[in-house]
Amino acid sequence: VQLQASGGGLVQPGGSLTLSCVASGSTFEKLAVAWFRQAPGKEREWVSCVAAGVRASAGTTGYASSVKGRFTISRDNAKHTVYLQMNSLIPEDTAVYYCASGAVCHTNALHDWGEGTQVTVSS
Repeated sequence: VQLQASGGGLVQPGGSLTLSCVASGSTFEKLAVAWFRQAPGKEREWVSCVAAGVRASAGTTGYASSVKGRFTISRDNAKHTVYLQMNSLIPEDTAVYYCASGAVCHTNALHDWGEGTQVTVSS
């Protein structure tokens, strides 16, 4: 599976961005897709994940505590795309964001990674 993340940019605090992760292949519905981020000088951080299946729901998604209530993950299987809607952005959200896919939403099962997209939150 090849993944391509996009949608990053510069945004002011309190603003919003939507990231997209497009996957190749014909088995997208069977993929769990996660978002990670890595800020300069910090370790990579898990942000969110949506399990394989038809649609995202409360039972098939997970969020890091640092983004819960502000970020929303969703999937469009027809477009082979997972989105990360990011609202109420704060400077601490500044990082390179990566998407990864695998069979389930477990870090050890996420074997395919895309190149990152830079998100900068600054006034």
